Amino acid sequence: MDAFGISPELKRENRQYWGRELGMCWQILVTDIFKYYRQDFRPPIRINAGEPCDLRVGEFAIDTKYRIGSGDSGTLKKFKSYGPRLREMGYTPVFLILREDNLSAAMTACNVGKWEVYTGEQTFKFVKDLTGFDIREFLRSKKSQFNISR
Repeated sequence: MDAFGISPELKRENRQYWGRELGMCWQILVTDIFKYYRQDFRPPIRINAGEPCDLRVGEFAIDTKYRIGSGDSGTLKKFKSYGPRLREMGYTPVFLILREDNLSAAMTACNVGKWEVYTGEQTFKFVKDLTGFDIREFLRSKKSQFNISR
């Protein structure tokens, strides 16, 4: 939120909207980093009407989330079924989740679906290990541009 100049007060006015917008910002940021730094970058896979991941790099099928807060049965069913499908296709399914306060039912569904799940600091490390790009430092630099203080 800090990197994009969004205060907690502003987010509280419409949590669902800002959660969705921040999720899209996170997805675009991570996708563009991998696209720029990895020659083996590939776009998402389509399975029926869905996309079980946002991008592919090497053996990894990566899906990005700002936060997993939905516990509806359709979402949980996708988490459980997409992981095995991606593994059948030869990929290691990976969730890169920025926040650490995720819904426990959704995290359980990810585990049932055999996803490798990275949150918070683990996510930053995964991206840096595969690209050499320090996304955490990049986001910190953007925060200072907005002069946000707490």
